[in-house]
Amino acid sequence: MPETDPNLDDLTLLEEAARHAGDIALSFFGGDPRTWFKDNKSPVSEADMEVDGYLAEVLRVARPDYGWLSEEAVDNKERLARPRTFIVDPIDGTRAFLAGGDEWTVALAVVDRGRPVAGVVYCPVRKELFSAAASHGTRLNGEKITVSEHDAIQGARLSGPHSIVANEEILQAGFERMPNIRSLAYRIALVAAGRVEVAAARGGPSDWDLAAADLLVQEAGGRLTDLAGNGVTYNKASTRHPGLIAAPQRLVRPVCEVISAAVGK
Repeated sequence: MPETDPNLDDLTLLEEAARHAGDIALSFFGGDPRTWFKDNKSPVSEADMEVDGYLAEVLRVARPDYGWLSEEAVDNKERLARPRTFIVDPIDGTRAFLAGGDEWTVALAVVDRGRPVAGVVYCPVRKELFSAAASHGTRLNGEKITVSEHDAIQGARLSGPHSIVANEEILQAGFERMPNIRSLAYRIALVAAGRVEVAAARGGPSDWDLAAADLLVQEAGGRLTDLAGNGVTYNKASTRHPGLIAAPQRLVRPVCEVISAAVGK
């Protein structure tokens, strides 16, 4: 009997959990969920907490030997000693969620020794499930997807925060400015789907914003890197990261050079 692939097993678990988590979030969407602000001034709502509670119950029961890192839970550094760790953002893009936007997501990943091996980014309103397992490619609602074949900065579609996409020096390089996507995980997933060539982020994103989408891009033929072109490692003591870009492999170096020169590292 052939051995099962643990990455595919984990992906199946994440897909099922993400769909149900999306249903829970949708039950609050468009209503008036109780909301407050965290110490970093970012909003959190009862919807975030309900989804987080569900995910913790389902995923941690299914894989009790895995570590756990969630945006909405107190960080237990015990995860650092675990070979595999769940990295979870119950609602990525809470501001969009509370404002009635449709691009918020549920982002779930399993990280093995610092790199994602299974990941899901689910956009419930748009009914889009992006998923990937290491060495198995990236899929959107079951259909394989790849990054754009566009091979030059001139005309490359760029999505990111205003400080980047409205920067005159960056625009003069030839990028086509696209609307910002308030879920960073979804912004990066759009690179994996070939809908934009480049997704950019200012310094400060955390593991839970990135891990699932990182794998989507990697398995679709692209990379997520810092502005020096270095890849990202997860499940370390610090979960924060510098400014980043996601792009097709052939565009990573020139994109990093332009954005780094314009906005710094």
